[in-house]
Amino acid sequence: MTPDVAGVRALLRERGAESIEHPGGTLYAHLVRVADRLTGHGGPDHVRVAGLAHAVYGTDGFDVVLVDRADRELVRGVAGAAAESLIYRYGACDRSRTWRALATSRRVVDRFTGTAEDLDDAALRDFADLTIVNELDVVEHSAEIAARHGAALRAVFATWEPLATPAVLTDARRTLPTG
Repeated sequence: MTPDVAGVRALLRERGAESIEHPGGTLYAHLVRVADRLTGHGGPDHVRVAGLAHAVYGTDGFDVVLVDRADRELVRGVAGAAAESLIYRYGACDRSRTWRALATSRRVVDRFTGTAEDLDDAALRDFADLTIVNELDVVEHSAEIAARHGAALRAVFATWEPLATPAVLTDARRTLPTG
């Protein structure tokens, strides 16, 4: 199935993303910027669509839920199966149990179920790219978050170099310089 980007955008607006505050304006504006940035890095369609809807189930860092996890079929219907799988994985990720070990464990721990999913190379790349690009947008739009978390993000993302695409890594180095 080809993702229905207009349908994803409509779903986000219907669920109030344009009225939810987020660094840089609204959640909707953030989601669009993440998708656009992934597009600029040449990301595949399902990753770009996941970027547009990555927070619909809430995230470990932003707990606003636009679509209940029980309604995954709704998201799958507009985003496509590959994008929805990445959207769920991103939203479900238990960051404290996943991020630091990801490059060696190749595993994402689900904060909702406590289960762990082992990822292949492609799934690791997609997850790393989406995660990095999301965080880059947040730190660019919040000096407070950048000051509080920039060094930790830089350290984690440095361990992800074998996982992420070169364009995303270059963006991360530019956005999170070592000082």
